[in-house]
Amino acid sequence: MKEVYSHSRLWLYENCPEYYKIKYIDRNCPTFPINDSLFLGSLVHDSLEWLYYQVKNREVTIQDLIEDYTEKWSKKYSENIRFLKGNAKSKFNQGVKFLVDYYVKNKPFKDNTIEIEKRILFPLDNENKYFIQGYIDRLVFNDKNEYEIHDYKTNQIMKKKEELDSDRQLGLYHLGLKELFGKNIQVKLFWHFLAFNKLVGSERSQEQLDTLKNETLKLIKKIKETTYWPSCNKKWCDWCEYKRENNFTYENFMKINS
Repeated sequence: MKEVYSHSRLWLYENCPEYYKIKYIDRNCPTFPINDSLFLGSLVHDSLEWLYYQVKNREVTIQDLIEDYTEKWSKKYSENIRFLKGNAKSKFNQGVKFLVDYYVKNKPFKDNTIEIEKRILFPLDNENKYFIQGYIDRLVFNDKNEYEIHDYKTNQIMKKKEELDSDRQLGLYHLGLKELFGKNIQVKLFWHFLAFNKLVGSERSQEQLDTLKNETLKLIKKIKETTYWPSCNKKWCDWCEYKRENNFTYENFMKINS
């Protein structure tokens, strides 16, 4: 039976093993209020996805884009959103700025985008036991016959080039494209840091991809062998914040909700 992992699932184990356990092993995770950063990021991604679908058939103005974003915000906003910084108005305006800056910088959107939210699913091992799944924000096939993986980031911290050169998420997407389109394709990786209006690119050698595959397999096997699941106790962690707000421990929660 195949087991499907994703970058976000692996990231959760690395950052809060207890949260990972209750979500993926116990499958007993409570429903958390969405935090402001995730809410904003989701809406901005959705509006950029809408933009690229629309420009296939018609011209889209900045006003059209902001109206779509505003409509999405109005439909999905709720009082349950947890604001870690700022408030609803400041977050909304932040999203508007991201979209306006992106529109102005990238218009007329003629880069030969071939797919949006492209799903990938591929095996990491020869036995087809462990699979990686992911969604590419936007996939381009450029005039040099290269595939470009584009990823949107709305966080307030811009990673350094050396960090991006070893980024696991887009590296895994690169592996997925090779499984899908052939081993000899050329792939470039791009991050759109919307808070800074910056585009940063990177590439991977075959040696780097082989190393990534082996390291990811090792991490999965480590997870499978884990018996100690500490919590991170960080403010950003939904699970740890939930325990603090409700005066729970993991054991208390499982006893009440098992």
